[in-house]
This record gives sequence, structure tokens and C-alpha cells, in this order.
Amino acid sequence: MRKFQIFFFLSLCIPITQQGNLLARQSGPPNILMISVDDLNNFIGGMGHPDALTPNLDRLIQRGVLFANAQCQAPMCSPSRMSIMTGLRPSTTGIYGFIDDNKIKETNESTQKITLLHQYFKDAGYYTLGVGKIFHNHAPDGLLDESGGREPGFGPKPAQSFHWDKKGTSTDWGAFPERDEQMPDYRSAKWAIERLQRDYAQPFFLSVGFLRPHVPWHVPQKWFDLYDTARMHYPAYLENDRDDLPQIALEIDDLPMMPTTRWAIENGQWKNILHAYLASVSFVDHYIGEVLAALENSKHAENTLVVIWSDHGYRLGEKGTFAKVALWNRATLAPLIFAGPGVPKNKRLDAPVELFSIYPTLAELAGLAPPPHLEASSLYPLLADPNKDWQTHAISTWARNNHAVVTNDFRYIRYEDGSEELYDLRKDPNEWHNRASAKEYTRIKVKLGELLPKTNAKWAEASRYDNNAYFINQKRRDSQ
Repeated sequence: MRKFQIFFFLSLCIPITQQGNLLARQSGPPNILMISVDDLNNFIGGMGHPDALTPNLDRLIQRGVLFANAQCQAPMCSPSRMSIMTGLRPSTTGIYGFIDDNKIKETNESTQKITLLHQYFKDAGYYTLGVGKIFHNHAPDGLLDESGGREPGFGPKPAQSFHWDKKGTSTDWGAFPERDEQMPDYRSAKWAIERLQRDYAQPFFLSVGFLRPHVPWHVPQKWFDLYDTARMHYPAYLENDRDDLPQIALEIDDLPMMPTTRWAIENGQWKNILHAYLASVSFVDHYIGEVLAALENSKHAENTLVVIWSDHGYRLGEKGTFAKVALWNRATLAPLIFAGPGVPKNKRLDAPVELFSIYPTLAELAGLAPPPHLEASSLYPLLADPNKDWQTHAISTWARNNHAVVTNDFRYIRYEDGSEELYDLRKDPNEWHNRASAKEYTRIKVKLGELLPKTNAKWAEASRYDNNAYFINQKRRDSQ
């Protein structure tokens, strides 16, 4: 506790002009409840989706600040979560694919001396607890003071797949199993609820990692029954959307294990996939709500910060497929919500921000100085003043030296071979028309290109992605 008290005392010495009013309203070190949701895009009622039934997330948005344009640092679970937990970009760590949670600090020199997010708070006097999918699997050994673990896989599966059984993916959809109690997320929620009912001698950092709506989109029938498919809206789709993409983009997006939009249309499954995804979102929203209700009914309610995030977005037919793993907006956009003591209420911010800013933002909200190794910038200024003019950019990376730079007006993608995509979001919010070859955008491309990462670390030895030929070949080239 002494170390935390010193940190917190020093933070209170920072002038109010720098700290804003958030810390001034807190009576002591805040607890932190961090909830992560796997593969959740913006299919949330409070983010404007016309069909999504998400009353609990909507209520939290009303209680806090929604960053409606949060961009992940990598559009896949493991590298995205590693960026959040390290505060470093994939292009710095070389973590571009799956990695064992216990090998994070062995990737290259950039990670050897870092302090992971939970360790940082633990060192500052916090009691760390966690359950479910927090890192890629659960958490590195010894990182949490109390662990509920993570059940293997993504929940029970029927004896035979309902619609899709391609090797290399868990993708499938349909009502299963019969009861919520059979789902890992149910048990994770109950574990977290029990911990919120306890007393603690020090501030706590509780992490809860929910699996749905990660594939398979299997949840009990009652969650499907919430929706009237006759009124369901399809995502924006252009049949020839991929015609103006560079060859390398097509190679990266070569995912034969995933259903294509054309297949879904021809087989009458697109609406069924959307239905199953939405049912999965409503299911997880309910259990998020149970955890939040437990917090509200506890003695910790007035002094607990809440942050909810997803690791990346998910394409549900856009750009021709159902998958994440791409540098277009549907794959990189993830919900990010902060709420709690001192955080403004019912504010929506549409400026692009970076998901791995969670680390320094939580540090500042807790009155702590963020560690010096972080590449991420804190969102504290926007929480202190949501009306602040935020003229910045966000960067997403997919494998080595393939990056997207997002501003308020443009998305610029440059691949390792120099190929480019440019989308004028003012005229083309769906990113249908690649304007990279248009002369009138030459100066814009140059300006955006200057924002690309200057470091492109080689693949970390332990980082892999075995389902895509492009990634396998790129890592093989790096190792030679």
C-alpha cells in the first residue's frame, strides 16, 4: 500500500490545470472494473445500430463517455490485446499474430523491460483479479492476485455444425445450447459478481473477459427470439467493392475458411448470420449488465471506474466476407466506453482514437504517472474536456509493414510492397472507392504517409498466424 500512497500523493500535487477536475472529485484511489468483449463491432444500440438490443451497454454509454471511433492496433485478438496490455504497437514488439501470454516479454528488446498493465497497477498497490479472456488466453502466470481462469475454447458446440464446418475457423451460427448456465460467459459473470460483493483492504483492479460474440455464434434460443428478422437491416455492401484493391490486399484477405458474402447471399444465410451475431451481442450485453448491476449495488459503486472495450471490429459481409483481419474500418473499429467517478456523462466523441490508449488513460484516472515505455497517448484530456478539439490520428497494423492511418477525413492504407488505398471518408464513409491513384489526393497521401510507424520490427519468434498463406510466407521471409 505504501507505494500506491506515494504515487497517489504525488499525483495530487500536479496542478489542477493539468489534472483537470476528474481526480479532484475522487475521495481516494479508484477501483477499476475493466470488461473486455471479444469480436464486438459497433452493433450496439447506443452507437446507433438500428437493430441491436443492448440496454445495458446503452445505459453505460449514458453514464459515461463513448469513444465511437476507437481504432484497434491490430485486427485480431492476440496482437490487439498485447498492444493494450503493453502500451506498445505491433510494429514495435513484432507481435503480429497469436502468442503465448507467458512469452510477451521475450519477443524483442522493446518488451524485455516493460511493465504490463496489470503489473503496473499491482505495483502501485492494487489487488488484481480477473476471469475469462483478458489477454489472448487468460493472463500470464502470476500476474493476477486472484484468477478465475478461462475455460478452453469458445463454449459448447453441437455434435455437428449447423451451417459451416471449414477447417481453420470456429465459425457457425444457430441456437445452442439450451441454457445460459452452459455458457462460459455466464460463469465468468457469476465469478465477477461474487468478487464485487467482497470487502477489500486496498483498491482493486477487476478484469472480466467475455467471449461472445466471438464465433461460433451459438447462444440459447431465447436470445434469437428477441429479434424480428423481417425488420433486420443489412450492412452496406457493394458487389464490386474489391475491384479497385491492390493485389497484396487480396492476398492478405484470402480467407477460404470463412464464408463469403456471395455465398451467404446465394444460400440465403446472410440474414441468419446477422441474426446470430445480434443474438450473441444481446446475450453478452445481459451478462455485462449483471456485472454492472452488482457493482451499482455494492459498496464500491461510488469509487469504481469502468472501462469496456472490444479487441477489434468484425466484418459481417462488408468487403465481401465475414471476418476480422483487415485494415478496413469494419475490422478495426471497436467500442470503447469509460464511466465512473468524475467522468462526464452521456458524451459521444467521434474523433479517431487508439484502443491501446486504455493503459495510460487508466493510469491518469487513477492519479498515477504512466510508465515511460508507453507509445500510447492518454485520452485523459478528452475525458476532462469532451469538447476539446482533437485533431489527431489512429494507426492499425496487420502483419509487418502493413498499416492504416485514420483521421477525421481519411483512411490511408500502405502495404509492405508500397501498394496503397485511400478513402475520402467525407464522401465515402463505406470505404468503397479507392482514391489512391487520383492526382488530387497526392498531397494528402504524402501527409498521411509521414504518420506511418518508423519502426517495423521483424516477426517475434513466438508470434504466428497459421491460417493464412500471406502471413506464413512473410514470417518465413523475416526468419531468413
